[in-house]
Amino acid sequence: MNKYLIVGLGNIGSEYDNTRHNIGFMVIDELSDQFEIKMTEAKLGQKGSKNHKGRKLIFLKPSTFMNRSGKAVRYWALKENIPLENILIITDDLHLPIGNLRLKGKGSDGGHNGLKDIQTHLNTPVYARLRFGIKSEKSTFNQIDFVLGKFSPEEITSVAPSIKRCIEIIFFFSFAGLENTMNNFNGKKD
Repeated sequence: MNKYLIVGLGNIGSEYDNTRHNIGFMVIDELSDQFEIKMTEAKLGQKGSKNHKGRKLIFLKPSTFMNRSGKAVRYWALKENIPLENILIITDDLHLPIGNLRLKGKGSDGGHNGLKDIQTHLNTPVYARLRFGIKSEKSTFNQIDFVLGKFSPEEITSVAPSIKRCIEIIFFFSFAGLENTMNNFNGKKD
């Protein structure tokens, strides 16, 4: 059975709940609620799984904090014998308009410390990442305070459909692969 590692990035602790930086956790939480997937404490994170169309999807919320996410990704990829092309990272993106999604198969970390650490631990920038836009409308702001700030009620309303879209992308990716998923979803809005 083909295995896939789906990793939602975020920071552990209730003070980070519903913060922009934790959108990866929010996607995994919604997915686990929707499909009744039990997320349990495991080494370096919370982990759950689901069999889907002959594939095993392993979901991970690292407990290593955002800037050390690579350690958990590498550990579970090796432990579960998951090839690089079957890893998908869900992360916030400060440069994309709020709620916009962009799936890429490689690229720079874009100043994102979680992606930087993953690249270091995987020893390559070539891995799938689903970037979730959180861009501010303001021209000047404190970046750290912004990403660690909570979504406003208006923002939650605008990101909710994109969280659902992420779940569609995750399942499509596991069945159709990266290229087909990018062709099917990138640049398209609900």
